Order: sequence, then structure tokens, then C-alpha cells
Amino acid sequence: MYARSTTILAHPENLDRGVALARDEVLPAVLDTPGCIGMSMIVDRDSGRCIATTAWESMEAMRDSEGMVRPLRDRVADVLGGRAQVDEWEIGVLHRAHNSSPGACVRVTWLRFDPATMDRGLDMYRQSLLPAMERMDGFCSASLLMDRAEGITVSSVTFDSADAMAASSDEAERMRANVTAELGGEVLEVAEFELALAHLRVPELV
Repeated sequence: MYARSTTILAHPENLDRGVALARDEVLPAVLDTPGCIGMSMIVDRDSGRCIATTAWESMEAMRDSEGMVRPLRDRVADVLGGRAQVDEWEIGVLHRAHNSSPGACVRVTWLRFDPATMDRGLDMYRQSLLPAMERMDGFCSASLLMDRAEGITVSSVTFDSADAMAASSDEAERMRANVTAELGGEVLEVAEFELALAHLRVPELV
């Protein structure tokens, strides 16, 4: 399975309008597109950064959807007042302990590795990191997106609340340190978001 992420640095005062547009118009249209199996949107109200991600059954379905998705993406970007950066990913891991509820938050970690170590990193995420995440209070779900050519991974971990996410921060830092020590990778960024929209029919990938 594959994913397309759209990142927009919005004017913070436009966030609610942009989220409403994504929820009421974009989501139904995207979910009706052949091969689409889900959509989510996360927002940082302080910086205005929004990331909308759609999930697809295959690379072909994702690429075939571009003509339909582009005008919707441009409308959301126009409402939010920012430019859209689009990235495409392989979905390496997707695991949900339970559905998210209002108030859920997401910690996103971008890392860069030698592309030759990507499969080792994927195995480490599945076999070691994910079980440790599941033991964290308030854990809801986790996913790992991969760009094998660039050696970049994006881990998104959802918690039931901002308090649960904050309580996990020390353990998350230790996990990142272990990963980079084991694989020689580099943490590019760690950011925290509000989960504004989540509708996934994606099967488990663990």
C-alpha cells in the first residue's frame, strides 16, 4: 500500500475553515475514488502546519487519482492560505490498537537512513519499537511511511490525549536514540500535532 501526503503551512486563523473543507468535501470525494482506503489530517495550531495523508491500495491507484485530487488539494491550500508540498510514500507499518477519539494527538518523527538499511529499520520498527509503543498509556495507533530512494521514514504515533503524548516523551526519546545508534540514522525532526481528521479502512500491516 502507498500514501500521498500534502503539507501546507497555513495561516493559523484559517485552520478551522480548512479542516471543515477537508472533512465535508474532500474526504467524501477522495473515499469515493477507486483504490482509496483512507484519509487523515493533522494540524499544529501554533505554526499553522497541516499534513493531509491519503492511503491507496496500490501505486497505480494513487497515481491515477492525481487528476481528481489536484483541484481539491488546490482548494484546501487556497482556503488555508499556503502552498502545498506533495510527497509519496510506501506504507511499511500500520497498526491500530483502537479508534481515535476527539482530543487525540500525534507525534511525528522524520528520520533519514542509508537506503541500504531501510529493511533493517522496518524490521526493528515492527519487532521492537511497536511493542514498546503499545505499552505506553494512551497509545492509539502507529504508522511508518517510507521513501526508500531517499532513505527517509516518517513515524506517526497517535495518543488518546495531549497528556498521554507528553507522558511518553522520555521513552520516545530513548527509542529514537536506540534506532539511530543501531542503524546510523539521523533524526530530521520531531513534531506534535492535533489529529483533526481520521478515516481509515486500511488493513493491518505489522
